[in-house]
Amino acid sequence: MKIIKNISAGALLLFSSMLFAQQETILTTYRYHMNLVNPAYVGVDNETALATTFRKQWTGIENAPETQALSFGTPVGGNIGLGVSMVYDKTFVEKQTQLGIDLSYKMQVGELTDLYFGIKAGGNFYNVNAAGLETYSNQSDPALANINQFNPNVGVGALLKSDKYFVSLSVPRILNTERAKNKDGYTAVATDRPHVYLSSGYNFDLETTTLLILKPSFMMRYVNGAPLSVDLNLMLQIEEFLEIGGSYRVNNAYAAMAGITISKHLTFGYAYETNTGKVMASAKNSNEFFLRFKFNTSKKSNPEY
Repeated sequence: MKIIKNISAGALLLFSSMLFAQQETILTTYRYHMNLVNPAYVGVDNETALATTFRKQWTGIENAPETQALSFGTPVGGNIGLGVSMVYDKTFVEKQTQLGIDLSYKMQVGELTDLYFGIKAGGNFYNVNAAGLETYSNQSDPALANINQFNPNVGVGALLKSDKYFVSLSVPRILNTERAKNKDGYTAVATDRPHVYLSSGYNFDLETTTLLILKPSFMMRYVNGAPLSVDLNLMLQIEEFLEIGGSYRVNNAYAAMAGITISKHLTFGYAYETNTGKVMASAKNSNEFFLRFKFNTSKKSNPEY
């Protein structure tokens, strides 16, 4: 019975991997640490900030995907920003950790508008532990081999930002890299191609007695050979301590989100996501938590948050 359960869980995870194999990690709360995908964000608005996210996908399913993300950015003077980013993914017997060092440069192009350019350097530690697989035979299967490798990479990004809007375009990993995949029951090599990220948003001040700001935004992800992924987000900021809203990933999922500013430095948030695809309808729901700490405060608003 345990073997059948493990085979069923493995089939579900491997099949989902085949569906989304060419898509990089997707976080619902990506807006709170954008330098994960765009190095131009480090040091934006002269802020020093540390953000972390934990995502548990398909709640209730054993060995379901988990993601932990961490990002840090700070200005270092002379219109230069410096930061680091880390994304750790675990899915069944597969683990990978993406690390990056981010550098940005700011150019003022208007009274309230800045243009940032960024570069990311780092790589991906990739691991497959075949010991986590169960077989019907006591003999070892030569097709089931452990994999440990490091793939270096570089990326670039640009950000146009004012006190009301932002436009972000980036390719965080330019180089093609190889990793393992399941093909007809055997371990084969898959190529991870460069992903292009395009995001934009605007702040609308609502004329009421209470400070209300409506924040629509979107994130588009494109990679050759995979379906286009688009997140449509709408958040409402109430005063300066609460944000509530939702997100819709076209033809894939929708989510409810909330963020609470505990102090002028600390923000806590949560996202509850439900899958809408027919294939993954039985995969239940995903939960995502994030924390963001600002070591200093900026006089500018942050339309991306």
